[in-house]
Amino acid sequence: MQAAGDALDVSTLPDRATAEQRLLDRDLVGAFVPDAGHPELLVAKANSDTSAMAAEKVFQRVAGEQGRPLAVTDLTTPSQGDPTGQGLFFLLVALSIGSYASVAVIGAAGAALSMRIRVLVGLGVSLAVSLVGIVTAGPVFHVVDHDLAGVWALGWLYSAGVIGIGIGLHGFLKRWTAPAMMVLFVMLNFTSSGGVYRPDLQNGFFGGLHFFWTGAGFLEGVRSLLYFDGGAGFGGDVLVLVLWLVAAGVLVTGAALYERRGRAAGKQAGGEAAGSGTAGSGTEEFGTEEFGTEEFGTENSGAENSGAEEEMEESAVAV
Repeated sequence: MQAAGDALDVSTLPDRATAEQRLLDRDLVGAFVPDAGHPELLVAKANSDTSAMAAEKVFQRVAGEQGRPLAVTDLTTPSQGDPTGQGLFFLLVALSIGSYASVAVIGAAGAALSMRIRVLVGLGVSLAVSLVGIVTAGPVFHVVDHDLAGVWALGWLYSAGVIGIGIGLHGFLKRWTAPAMMVLFVMLNFTSSGGVYRPDLQNGFFGGLHFFWTGAGFLEGVRSLLYFDGGAGFGGDVLVLVLWLVAAGVLVTGAALYERRGRAAGKQAGGEAAGSGTAGSGTEEFGTEEFGTEEFGTENSGAENSGAEEEMEESAVAV
Protein backbone atom coordinates (compact mmCIF):
# COMPACT_ATOMS: atom_id res chain seq x y z
CA MET A 1 0.00 0.00 0.00
CA GLN A 2 2.80 2.41 0.84
CA ALA A 3 4.49 1.60 -2.48
CA ALA A 4 1.49 3.03 -4.34
CA GLY A 5 2.29 6.51 -3.06
CA ASP A 6 -0.11 9.23 -4.24
CA ALA A 7 -1.88 6.84 -6.63
CA LEU A 8 -4.10 5.69 -3.75
CA ASP A 9 -6.02 7.71 -1.22
CA VAL A 10 -6.43 5.37 1.75
CA SER A 11 -8.47 6.14 4.85
CA THR A 12 -9.61 4.12 7.86
CA LEU A 13 -13.29 3.72 8.68
CA PRO A 14 -14.76 2.64 12.04
CA ASP A 15 -16.89 -0.29 10.84
CA ARG A 16 -18.32 -2.20 7.89
CA ALA A 17 -21.64 -0.33 7.95
CA THR A 18 -19.88 3.00 7.49
CA ALA A 19 -17.89 1.58 4.60
CA GLU A 20 -21.04 0.31 2.91
CA GLN A 21 -22.76 3.67 3.26
CA ARG A 22 -19.76 5.52 1.83
CA LEU A 23 -19.77 3.17 -1.15
CA LEU A 24 -23.50 3.74 -1.72
CA ASP A 25 -22.88 7.48 -1.47
CA ARG A 26 -20.27 7.00 -4.23
CA ASP A 27 -17.53 8.46 -2.07
CA LEU A 28 -15.36 5.32 -2.19
CA VAL A 29 -14.07 3.01 -4.91
CA GLY A 30 -13.62 0.04 -2.59
CA ALA A 31 -13.50 -0.88 1.07
CA PHE A 32 -11.18 -3.60 2.35
CA VAL A 33 -12.42 -5.55 5.37
CA PRO A 34 -9.37 -7.28 6.93
CA ASP A 35 -9.86 -10.72 8.38
CA ALA A 36 -7.25 -13.33 9.27
CA GLY A 37 -9.25 -16.07 7.63
CA HIS A 38 -11.51 -14.39 5.04
CA PRO A 39 -10.41 -10.92 3.85
CA GLU A 40 -13.16 -9.15 1.92
CA LEU A 41 -13.37 -6.26 -0.55
CA LEU A 42 -16.60 -4.25 -0.80
CA VAL A 43 -17.24 -2.49 -4.12
CA ALA A 44 -20.09 -0.84 -6.05
CA LYS A 45 -19.54 -1.93 -9.64
CA ALA A 46 -22.48 0.10 -10.92
CA ASN A 47 -20.52 3.20 -9.93
CA SER A 48 -17.61 2.18 -12.18
CA ASP A 49 -16.65 -1.31 -13.15
CA THR A 50 -13.12 -0.28 -14.11
CA SER A 51 -12.55 1.44 -10.76
CA ALA A 52 -13.80 -1.66 -8.93
CA MET A 53 -11.40 -3.81 -10.97
CA ALA A 54 -8.51 -1.50 -10.08
CA ALA A 55 -9.36 -1.77 -6.38
CA GLU A 56 -9.65 -5.53 -6.67
CA LYS A 57 -6.17 -5.83 -8.17
CA VAL A 58 -4.68 -3.74 -5.39
CA PHE A 59 -6.26 -5.69 -2.55
CA GLN A 60 -5.72 -9.09 -4.14
CA ARG A 61 -2.03 -8.40 -3.67
CA VAL A 62 -2.66 -7.53 -0.02
CA ALA A 63 -4.64 -10.72 0.53
CA GLY A 64 -2.02 -12.70 -1.36
CA GLU A 65 0.66 -11.55 1.04
CA GLN A 66 -1.49 -12.98 3.85
CA GLY A 67 -1.89 -16.24 1.96
CA ARG A 68 -5.68 -15.93 1.86
CA PRO A 69 -8.11 -15.64 -1.12
CA LEU A 70 -9.91 -12.30 -1.46
CA ALA A 71 -13.71 -12.32 -1.43
CA VAL A 72 -15.27 -9.50 -3.49
CA THR A 73 -18.78 -8.31 -2.58
CA ASP A 74 -20.70 -6.04 -4.95
CA LEU A 75 -23.25 -3.87 -3.13
CA THR A 76 -25.13 -2.99 -6.33
CA THR A 77 -27.15 -5.09 -8.75
CA PRO A 78 -26.61 -4.22 -12.45
CA SER A 79 -29.48 -4.67 -14.86
CA GLN A 80 -29.85 -7.86 -16.86
CA GLY A 81 -28.66 -6.33 -20.11
CA ASP A 82 -25.79 -4.38 -18.56
CA PRO A 83 -23.75 -6.64 -16.27
CA THR A 84 -20.72 -4.32 -16.29
CA GLY A 85 -22.72 -1.13 -15.81
CA GLN A 86 -21.12 0.41 -18.90
CA GLY A 87 -24.09 0.03 -21.22
CA LEU A 88 -25.31 3.45 -20.12
CA PHE A 89 -22.25 4.97 -21.77
CA PHE A 90 -23.46 3.67 -25.13
CA LEU A 91 -26.86 5.25 -24.46
CA LEU A 92 -24.99 8.53 -23.98
CA VAL A 93 -23.18 7.98 -27.30
CA ALA A 94 -26.46 7.27 -29.12
CA LEU A 95 -28.17 10.37 -27.71
CA SER A 96 -25.16 12.53 -28.54
CA ILE A 97 -24.87 11.37 -32.14
CA GLY A 98 -28.60 11.74 -32.74
CA SER A 99 -28.57 15.23 -31.25
CA TYR A 100 -25.58 16.82 -32.95
CA ALA A 101 -26.41 15.19 -36.28
CA SER A 102 -29.84 16.81 -36.07
CA VAL A 103 -28.20 20.21 -35.66
CA ALA A 104 -26.71 19.97 -39.17
CA VAL A 105 -30.11 19.14 -40.65
CA ILE A 106 -31.88 21.95 -38.79
CA GLY A 107 -29.16 24.41 -39.77
CA ALA A 108 -29.35 23.50 -43.47
CA ALA A 109 -33.12 23.17 -43.80
CA GLY A 110 -34.06 25.95 -41.41
CA ALA A 111 -31.73 28.72 -42.58
CA ALA A 112 -34.71 30.70 -43.90
CA LEU A 113 -36.79 30.10 -40.76
CA SER A 114 -36.91 32.36 -37.75
CA MET A 115 -34.89 31.40 -34.69
CA ARG A 116 -38.10 30.74 -32.77
CA ILE A 117 -39.22 28.14 -35.32
CA ARG A 118 -35.80 26.49 -35.30
CA VAL A 119 -35.89 26.24 -31.50
CA LEU A 120 -39.35 24.64 -31.59
CA VAL A 121 -38.15 22.16 -34.21
CA GLY A 122 -35.11 21.43 -32.03
CA LEU A 123 -37.29 20.68 -29.02
CA GLY A 124 -39.37 18.29 -31.12
CA VAL A 125 -36.27 16.56 -32.47
CA SER A 126 -34.79 16.20 -28.97
CA LEU A 127 -38.05 14.59 -27.86
CA ALA A 128 -37.82 12.10 -30.74
CA VAL A 129 -34.13 11.36 -30.06
CA SER A 130 -34.77 10.74 -26.35
CA LEU A 131 -37.73 8.46 -27.09
CA VAL A 132 -35.69 6.39 -29.54
CA GLY A 133 -32.87 6.22 -26.98
CA ILE A 134 -35.02 4.99 -24.09
CA VAL A 135 -36.86 2.45 -26.26
CA THR A 136 -33.54 1.07 -27.49
CA ALA A 137 -31.92 0.99 -24.05
CA GLY A 138 -35.03 -0.31 -22.32
CA PRO A 139 -37.32 -2.81 -24.06
CA VAL A 140 -34.84 -3.66 -26.83
CA PHE A 141 -31.52 -4.24 -25.03
CA HIS A 142 -32.64 -4.14 -21.37
CA VAL A 143 -29.79 -1.85 -20.35
CA VAL A 144 -32.41 0.09 -18.39
CA ASP A 145 -34.87 -2.21 -16.63
CA HIS A 146 -36.64 0.24 -14.31
CA ASP A 147 -37.25 3.98 -13.86
CA LEU A 148 -37.72 4.31 -17.62
CA ALA A 149 -39.58 7.61 -17.29
CA GLY A 150 -36.82 9.18 -15.21
CA VAL A 151 -34.07 8.05 -17.57
CA TRP A 152 -36.09 9.30 -20.56
CA ALA A 153 -36.55 12.72 -18.89
CA LEU A 154 -32.80 13.01 -18.29
CA GLY A 155 -32.19 11.99 -21.91
CA TRP A 156 -34.59 14.65 -23.23
CA LEU A 157 -32.96 17.29 -21.01
CA TYR A 158 -29.53 16.27 -22.26
CA SER A 159 -30.54 16.11 -25.94
CA ALA A 160 -32.36 19.46 -25.78
CA GLY A 161 -29.24 21.08 -24.34
CA VAL A 162 -27.00 19.67 -27.07
CA ILE A 163 -29.36 20.66 -29.89
CA GLY A 164 -29.93 24.10 -28.36
CA ILE A 165 -26.19 24.72 -28.17
CA GLY A 166 -25.87 23.60 -31.79
CA ILE A 167 -28.65 25.88 -33.06
CA GLY A 168 -27.12 28.81 -31.20
CA LEU A 169 -23.62 28.10 -32.52
CA HIS A 170 -24.94 27.79 -36.08
CA GLY A 171 -26.16 31.39 -35.88
CA PHE A 172 -22.55 32.49 -35.41
CA LEU A 173 -20.34 29.80 -36.95
CA LYS A 174 -22.43 28.55 -39.93
CA ARG A 175 -20.33 25.90 -41.72
CA TRP A 176 -17.93 25.61 -38.79
CA THR A 177 -20.69 24.45 -36.44
CA ALA A 178 -20.06 20.74 -37.13
CA PRO A 179 -16.37 20.80 -36.05
CA ALA A 180 -17.28 22.79 -32.94
CA MET A 181 -19.98 20.26 -32.03
CA MET A 182 -17.52 17.40 -32.51
CA VAL A 183 -15.08 19.01 -30.09
CA LEU A 184 -17.72 19.82 -27.47
CA PHE A 185 -19.84 16.68 -27.56
CA VAL A 186 -17.45 13.98 -28.74
CA MET A 187 -13.83 14.74 -27.88
CA LEU A 188 -14.45 16.47 -24.55
CA ASN A 189 -17.82 14.97 -23.73
CA PHE A 190 -17.23 11.25 -24.10
CA THR A 191 -13.80 11.27 -22.48
CA SER A 192 -14.87 13.26 -19.43
CA SER A 193 -18.22 11.48 -18.96
CA GLY A 194 -16.83 8.68 -16.79
CA GLY A 195 -18.43 6.05 -18.98
CA VAL A 196 -15.29 3.93 -19.07
CA TYR A 197 -12.98 5.57 -16.51
CA ARG A 198 -14.18 7.74 -13.68
CA PRO A 199 -12.26 10.92 -12.83
CA ASP A 200 -10.15 9.15 -10.20
CA LEU A 201 -8.55 7.17 -13.04
CA GLN A 202 -8.23 10.11 -15.46
CA ASN A 203 -5.79 12.98 -15.78
CA GLY A 204 -6.52 16.30 -14.16
CA PHE A 205 -8.00 17.98 -17.24
CA PHE A 206 -10.70 15.44 -18.06
CA GLY A 207 -11.20 14.66 -14.38
CA GLY A 208 -11.97 18.36 -13.84
CA LEU A 209 -14.38 18.51 -16.79
CA HIS A 210 -16.28 15.56 -15.35
CA PHE A 211 -17.80 17.68 -12.58
CA PHE A 212 -19.59 20.15 -14.87
CA TRP A 213 -19.71 18.72 -18.42
CA THR A 214 -23.11 17.77 -19.77
CA GLY A 215 -22.35 14.16 -20.71
CA ALA A 216 -21.08 13.44 -17.21
CA GLY A 217 -24.19 15.08 -15.77
CA PHE A 218 -26.42 12.74 -17.78
CA LEU A 219 -24.43 9.57 -17.17
CA GLU A 220 -23.90 10.07 -13.46
CA GLY A 221 -27.50 11.16 -13.01
CA VAL A 222 -28.77 7.97 -14.65
CA ARG A 223 -26.41 5.84 -12.56
CA SER A 224 -27.59 7.50 -9.36
CA LEU A 225 -31.22 7.06 -10.37
CA LEU A 226 -30.94 3.40 -11.35
CA TYR A 227 -28.46 1.98 -8.84
CA PHE A 228 -28.29 4.37 -5.88
CA ASP A 229 -31.97 5.18 -5.26
CA GLY A 230 -31.76 8.70 -6.62
CA GLY A 231 -29.11 9.72 -4.12
CA ALA A 232 -25.34 10.02 -4.41
CA GLY A 233 -25.36 13.50 -5.96
CA PHE A 234 -28.39 13.05 -8.23
CA GLY A 235 -29.60 16.61 -7.64
CA GLY A 236 -26.23 18.03 -8.65
CA ASP A 237 -26.23 15.99 -11.85
CA VAL A 238 -29.68 17.29 -12.80
CA LEU A 239 -28.49 20.83 -12.05
CA VAL A 240 -25.60 20.37 -14.50
CA LEU A 241 -28.04 19.40 -17.26
CA VAL A 242 -30.34 22.32 -16.46
CA LEU A 243 -27.45 24.80 -16.53
CA TRP A 244 -26.37 23.52 -19.94
CA LEU A 245 -29.93 24.00 -21.19
CA VAL A 246 -29.93 27.54 -19.78
CA ALA A 247 -26.61 28.18 -21.55
CA ALA A 248 -28.22 26.94 -24.76
CA GLY A 249 -31.07 29.43 -24.27
CA VAL A 250 -28.62 32.30 -23.77
CA LEU A 251 -26.65 31.27 -26.86
CA VAL A 252 -29.79 30.98 -28.98
CA THR A 253 -30.94 34.44 -27.85
CA GLY A 254 -27.57 35.91 -28.74
CA ALA A 255 -27.65 34.22 -32.14
CA ALA A 256 -31.15 35.59 -32.83
CA LEU A 257 -30.00 39.14 -32.04
CA TYR A 258 -26.90 38.65 -34.17
CA GLU A 259 -28.92 37.45 -37.16
CA ARG A 260 -31.44 40.29 -36.74
CA ARG A 261 -28.64 42.83 -36.72
CA GLY A 262 -27.18 41.25 -39.86
CA ARG A 263 -30.53 41.43 -41.67
CA ALA A 264 -30.98 45.07 -40.65
CA ALA A 265 -27.51 45.93 -41.94
CA GLY A 266 -28.29 44.13 -45.22
CA LYS A 267 -31.53 46.09 -45.70
CA GLN A 268 -29.75 49.36 -44.98
CA ALA A 269 -27.04 48.54 -47.50
CA GLY A 270 -29.68 47.60 -50.08
CA GLY A 271 -31.54 50.88 -49.49
CA GLU A 272 -28.36 52.90 -49.95
CA ALA A 273 -27.59 51.07 -53.19
CA ALA A 274 -31.11 51.74 -54.51
CA GLY A 275 -30.83 55.44 -53.64
CA SER A 276 -27.50 55.71 -55.43
CA GLY A 277 -28.98 54.12 -58.57
CA THR A 278 -31.91 56.60 -58.62
CA ALA A 279 -29.58 59.57 -58.34
CA GLY A 280 -27.53 58.35 -61.31
CA SER A 281 -30.66 58.00 -63.48
CA GLY A 282 -31.67 61.62 -62.81
CA THR A 283 -28.27 62.89 -63.99
CA GLU A 284 -28.59 61.04 -67.28
CA GLU A 285 -32.03 62.60 -67.91
CA PHE A 286 -30.60 65.99 -67.23
CA GLY A 287 -27.87 65.29 -69.74
CA THR A 288 -30.48 64.32 -72.32
CA GLU A 289 -32.27 67.63 -71.80
CA GLU A 290 -29.00 69.45 -72.43
CA PHE A 291 -28.46 67.33 -75.54
CA GLY A 292 -31.96 68.31 -76.67
CA THR A 293 -31.06 71.96 -76.18
CA GLU A 294 -28.04 71.53 -78.39
CA GLU A 295 -30.22 70.02 -81.11
CA PHE A 296 -32.57 73.00 -80.82
CA GLY A 297 -29.65 75.29 -81.28
CA THR A 298 -28.59 73.43 -84.42
CA GLU A 299 -32.04 73.87 -85.96
CA ASN A 300 -31.87 77.65 -85.43
CA SER A 301 -28.47 77.75 -87.08
CA GLY A 302 -29.86 75.93 -90.12
CA ALA A 303 -32.72 78.49 -90.41
CA GLU A 304 -30.28 81.38 -90.33
CA ASN A 305 -28.19 79.80 -93.11
CA SER A 306 -31.29 79.30 -95.27
CA GLY A 307 -32.21 82.97 -94.88
CA ALA A 308 -28.72 84.04 -95.91
CA GLU A 309 -28.89 81.91 -99.06
CA GLU A 310 -32.25 83.47 -100.04
CA GLU A 311 -30.78 86.98 -99.65
CA MET A 312 -27.83 86.01 -101.87
CA GLU A 313 -30.20 84.68 -104.54
CA GLU A 314 -32.23 87.90 -104.46
CA SER A 315 -29.05 89.90 -104.80
CA ALA A 316 -28.00 87.81 -107.75
CA VAL A 317 -31.33 88.45 -109.50
CA ALA A 318 -31.04 92.15 -108.89
CA VAL A 319 -27.66 92.30 -110.53
